[in-house]
Amino acid sequence: MTTALHIEPTRSWTAPQTHYLTAMTSSWYRMLVELQDTLTSSTVAFWSERGLRFGHLPITTGSISSPMGRGSDSRPVEVSMFGVQTYLADSMQFGLEYLCRLSPRGAYYLMPSFRGEATDGTHLAQFFHSEAEVPGGLDVVLPLVEAYVRRLTTDLLAAHESQLASAVGGEPAHLYRLLDRTESFGRFTFDEAAELLGHDPRYIRSEAGWRTMTRAGEAELMRRAGDFVWVTHWDHQATPFYQAVDDRGRALNGDLLFGPGEVVGCGERHATAAAVRAALASHGVSADTYDWYLQMKETAPLQTAGFGLGVERFLMWLTGNADIRDFAIFLRENGSNIVP
Repeated sequence: MTTALHIEPTRSWTAPQTHYLTAMTSSWYRMLVELQDTLTSSTVAFWSERGLRFGHLPITTGSISSPMGRGSDSRPVEVSMFGVQTYLADSMQFGLEYLCRLSPRGAYYLMPSFRGEATDGTHLAQFFHSEAEVPGGLDVVLPLVEAYVRRLTTDLLAAHESQLASAVGGEPAHLYRLLDRTESFGRFTFDEAAELLGHDPRYIRSEAGWRTMTRAGEAELMRRAGDFVWVTHWDHQATPFYQAVDDRGRALNGDLLFGPGEVVGCGERHATAAAVRAALASHGVSADTYDWYLQMKETAPLQTAGFGLGVERFLMWLTGNADIRDFAIFLRENGSNIVP
């Protein structure tokens, strides 16, 4: 395989107001446009083959899913529109649950997410989410995520092998390793992961009645257990209220770790309004703005599960790049007005 000159990020995000001038002549950003295009067409093909429907969902919502859980530092982005306070969507998972009542095989989208958090090497204030929701539980969605990640990798490698080799500075061996892998991804419950990490406070953060894993913990777990590892069944208080729970009070959820850390988050939802009410109460979240969600569960009970894949984090792994800020063609930072 012949490799072109090394394609490197310009780090033009360090000068936000002139970033676009640099990006217009950059081979890195030209490559990103092509990768985004292929990822989109691959996503549409993958879900269309499975009978899911693409949802055209709004970017505003009165029913936020942030804070994501008591273990999250994510905050909602509140805006005023024509005298009415609303939020820019951190996720439209609730909308996908609604669409599952209209599309029997499930629904999906690719759209931006807005978070009230600082931009750093693994977080963007505005990023793209690839999300899907399907009938069924956690046992259905976990293998579906694995198949989707493999499909994206297959299609992107087939269309852009030379560019990806140029980006990583040689053969993209990490992509071949994934595609040559025949077994399912590794899987640990949170309890098992905490035990493997020795309950080290650098890796496992303990609060009053619940625990979460730090970014250092994600990296250490991958170092010990390998890339592409699920961490499932977290403490319920560390996850969003909408995650269903098992008979031990653990969340029926999973985070898929690879590349920069958590790239995919997924979970099974409460099937009934009564279960949602109990979860809202236990999380200390007011039910006022979720009345429609409760009514939907009462009117049309349905067991669903779904996931969200962070597109830019996936591209970090794909290109072997360690800074998510290199993947924002249009820069956006909370508290700044950046053009275009």
